[in-house]
Amino acid sequence: MIPFHLTGALSLRPDGLSGAPLSVVGDRIGVGHEGRAVDLPGWQILPGIVDLHGDGFERHLAARRGALRDMESGFFALDAELAANGITTAVLAQFWSWEGGMRGPEFARTMLAALADVRARLVTDIRVQLRVETHLMDEFPEIEQVIAEHGIGYVVFNDHLPHEALEKGKRPPRLTGQALKSGRNPEKHLAMMQALHARGDEVPEAVSAFAARLHARGVLTGSHDDATAEARRAGRERGLTISEFPESLEAAAEAIAHGEPVIMGAPNVMRGASHAGKVSAREVVNAGLCTAIASDYHYPAPCHAAQKLTDELGLAAAWGLVSSGPAGVLGLADRGALAPGMRADFVALNPVTGRPGLTVAGGRVAHADAAAAGALLSA
Repeated sequence: MIPFHLTGALSLRPDGLSGAPLSVVGDRIGVGHEGRAVDLPGWQILPGIVDLHGDGFERHLAARRGALRDMESGFFALDAELAANGITTAVLAQFWSWEGGMRGPEFARTMLAALADVRARLVTDIRVQLRVETHLMDEFPEIEQVIAEHGIGYVVFNDHLPHEALEKGKRPPRLTGQALKSGRNPEKHLAMMQALHARGDEVPEAVSAFAARLHARGVLTGSHDDATAEARRAGRERGLTISEFPESLEAAAEAIAHGEPVIMGAPNVMRGASHAGKVSAREVVNAGLCTAIASDYHYPAPCHAAQKLTDELGLAAAWGLVSSGPAGVLGLADRGALAPGMRADFVALNPVTGRPGLTVAGGRVAHADAAAAGALLSA
């Protein structure tokens, strides 16, 4: 794009809100009055949202199970939705799980290949986090190969086996529906879960060794749904240094006390409580125990959550939870702040709607509402 600068708006700079023009030169933030003037009186310009964990993409790539196979169109639709919600960097949380369907290895491989094919034509920066089931130890070598092949930089370990029911020899709830989604008959699905459950004693050592190999590649690793401080300590012992969606204040405090990032869900912030009855994300945030908030399953949520938290934390701290905080977790030093030389990733909030009216990703206009489009055309 040709150089341009925004006037009339207040932009959140490292030292606070400023009425100085914000310029874009190439894919970077420039200095002063570069290029054409685009007037956005009364608007607010904020660093682009860095979404650390979102699985809302599933409805774009597999809108109805087995009915759509055009992932390329799905990624373009996803790109547009991310930008419309102010997200300029997105990490898609893709399962590699025994659960099958959209969580199975086949879907993961197809999704990764489709993203590789289309990535250069997207405007937002879309990355992938692989969510690996801890008990799939026999598949760790294959998973490691996929991680290297696709340059995946973030792996989180989950354990979704219904251990309590399996330990008692009971049929887990929703077994039949889950089996059908995975393409297995219920009895074979149950037998597979029982076999995985029986190998629980092998998991800590296998995960520790896998995490060590990933760290050697520069891959970030984390745990998911730490229920207690003890669970977070166990994750740390296995080399999992990020805590995603801890379920208690104690688990979050254990992570922060050891310098480990804590990621909470933006929908939880908006609701004011966990839908599953776990700790409130707002409680974690207000206790100073949260590093970043992520979309989880709803892409509009990070922007809304940061706005909701502004009265309690102030704009800089609240917006930092969706910009500089997550950028720091990912080691992306070129984004998360509006300063000369930084990547030109930002969102401008329309004062009439309170919504993202203009989103720029890497210096390119990714989204413009009617008011922003008018300002751009009249420049």
